[in-house]
Amino acid sequence: MLKKRKKKYNFSAIIEKDENGYYVGRVPSLRSCYTQAKTLPELYKRLEEVVGLCLEVEEEIFKQEIPQNKFIGLQSLEFVR
Repeated sequence: MLKKRKKKYNFSAIIEKDENGYYVGRVPSLRSCYTQAKTLPELYKRLEEVVGLCLEVEEEIFKQEIPQNKFIGLQSLEFVR
């Protein structure tokens, strides 16, 4: 039986804290790839799980190459209207 060779992925994740104190993490390179948790260690665990699920969907259902964007930086912007 042939083993499927594992592919290594490197994604940027955006982590924010919402108004209720929950950490919200999302991976912009993958569609609908986000989760939340009360603590950062729990969020990291959940991000690992959700990324695995999103990769499965991208590879098996959408059959598309998964973008490997390179992280450049992050900027907090404030707008007044």
